[in-house]
Amino acid sequence: MTRRATPSFWAGKRVFLTGHTGFKGSWAQLWLRQMGASVTGYALPPAAEPSLHGLLGPGHNAGDHLGDIRDGDALAAAIRDCEPEIFLHMAAQPLVRESYRRPADTFDVNVMGTVRLLDAARACAALKTVVVVTTDKVYRNDESGRHFPEDAVLGGHDPYSGSKAACELVVSTWRDSFLRERGVRLATARGGNVLGGGDFSVDRLVPDIVRAAQSGSTLDIRSPMATRPWQHVLDCLNGYLVFAEALHAGETDVGALNFGPSPSEPQIPVRDVAAAIQTAMGLPAEWRDTSSEDQPREMKTLGLDPALAGRTLSWAARLSQHEAIDWTARWYDGWRRGGDARDLTLSQIDAFMRG
Repeated sequence: MTRRATPSFWAGKRVFLTGHTGFKGSWAQLWLRQMGASVTGYALPPAAEPSLHGLLGPGHNAGDHLGDIRDGDALAAAIRDCEPEIFLHMAAQPLVRESYRRPADTFDVNVMGTVRLLDAARACAALKTVVVVTTDKVYRNDESGRHFPEDAVLGGHDPYSGSKAACELVVSTWRDSFLRERGVRLATARGGNVLGGGDFSVDRLVPDIVRAAQSGSTLDIRSPMATRPWQHVLDCLNGYLVFAEALHAGETDVGALNFGPSPSEPQIPVRDVAAAIQTAMGLPAEWRDTSSEDQPREMKTLGLDPALAGRTLSWAARLSQHEAIDWTARWYDGWRRGGDARDLTLSQIDAFMRG
């Protein structure tokens, strides 16, 4: 059986969660609080409207901080108020095409934001565990189609990928120079491309499908044959959470883990994911190929090897890529038909934990 997050571990734990207003952060905060954790969120206001953060309701966000990860003084003050035992660092500038438009800001958020967080961690007496979320794009991608293990060479063609690879070096430096000697376990989690309900970000496939459906317009796909390690948000977050549990308990001191679908699953191109989600939502499987238009370069192939997470944590994706697509489509279809976002999200968390 795949290891799942342990509610009894998280009950009463003080958790400082950055990026709580984002898509993955909103799922993480709700799940953690459902398990009884005392969660303090720190992030900018949601970048999109609607947002899952907003749809979950005002009570979901009580006691959180809206602030910039680059504001060292505000960040340190929020951390002091929380006195966390565990950091989950998800705040980031996460979009490849936006990183081409704002490369300096992307590095400032993703690299120096992490520096400021880890520097504040040095003064946090109760802290025992830090998981910094990076990405599947930290590896030097040679477009070979291979699945990268954790010891593959880091790199990054675009500014987003490069900034996250640099973030990995920051984490390694702070671990070896400051935190290991204090007994704080610090590691990075490299997740694959995440699907799930409640994502309304710009420049992402599923939100683009939902927006096209709502506006009655044709979906544009810029790289229809590109492949990615698709996984459901709950599988990815489950990896982060069980990694934090294992680090906190001293079960492992591994510095980085990949979380993604099994390499034995066939790689699904973007166009097939789009068509499957459209069909599952009762929409016509229609889209327009914009790959010939002038646009920044993005990788055509990307794969992760999550075998080390299997050996270290007994973790594996519980949902196949097709199941991840189905769960995602069902969330959005329920929401479009008037369903409550909080109820839809909690019901999928419950199904994941029970299944």
